Amino acid sequence: MSRWTLDDLARLVDHTNLHADATEADMAKLCDEAKAYHFKMVAINQVQSKFCSEYLAGTDIHTGAAIAFPLGQTSIAAKVNETKDAIANGANEIDYVVNLTQVKAGNWDYIKNEMTQIVEVCREASKGRDEEIPSKVIFENCLLTDDEKVKLAEIAREVEPTFIKTSTGFSTGGATVEDVKLMKAHCGDKVQVKAAGGIRDADTFLDMVRAGATRIGCSAGMPIIDELKRRFEEQGIDSIEL
Repeated sequence: MSRWTLDDLARLVDHTNLHADATEADMAKLCDEAKAYHFKMVAINQVQSKFCSEYLAGTDIHTGAAIAFPLGQTSIAAKVNETKDAIANGANEIDYVVNLTQVKAGNWDYIKNEMTQIVEVCREASKGRDEEIPSKVIFENCLLTDDEKVKLAEIAREVEPTFIKTSTGFSTGGATVEDVKLMKAHCGDKVQVKAAGGIRDADTFLDMVRAGATRIGCSAGMPIIDELKRRFEEQGIDSIEL
């Protein structure tokens, strides 16, 4: 267990707007909110990378580009090129969706190759930077069996992306505590778990952290942190143990 201040908890949040009709005004609002709450990252569609990275210049808030989002149904070469383009346009975190067709086919060599190539792009682009470019692998657990989740986590244990992630938030279900625990149990100590999808209140947020998530992707970060701040003030505390 560890102690978490309110800012520590806010720094777990990937503040998210992945709507197809999001405008530049929406992106500016997202970035302003991330600055006000000191969130870790704004999670946006890849095409918004340049706008958000320039808007957040001079801050410690990252721009996280979603790759092959939300279906993951593009070739490895397309995902690699999309990743490179996002980074070239200022993204400094990458969240990509695995090819679920290949997962369902049990084509694990393909999945490992895809993961390796995208993780390597992030590693290579990190050279000479003060911080690494985190790579996150989105599983879409609501469409997977437990055996498939475990196999993906075991591949990640070998390849070592920065994170494995529960969901896009655009399918039939989001993060569950059980999935976070399962992923954490099989991905090894060098890979972290990001919970995303359907996290809309403070109690669910804290449950995900207790289960082992070290990033939380959500669009409800502001009301969640506001609620946690209220609890801290009511209890006269400046940190909690999770």
